[in-house]
Amino acid sequence: MQQPFDINIGDAHYAVFPEGEEIYTIFKDGKEYMQIQKDAETHWLKLDPETAIPLFEPNDEVDRIGREILEFKEEEEEDEEVGDEDDE
Repeated sequence: MQQPFDINIGDAHYAVFPEGEEIYTIFKDGKEYMQIQKDAETHWLKLDPETAIPLFEPNDEVDRIGREILEFKEEEEEDEEVGDEDDE
């Protein structure tokens, strides 16, 4: 399982905790802020805090956080590939 990581969007700082199956718990300013789930390549869904059911309403902040998560994961995969080449 992927380890927690941090992202920054503008002045906002988020801690991202992967929960598995493309679900992430997001902390903002040290407090649990929301859970999000990947829906499509560029669209993410906020989960209802009480039921964990996806909310199908557009949310720009959730989509921006999702894009940053994807970018972080892509960079991490590239770093792992480079690390594998070093082992040879």
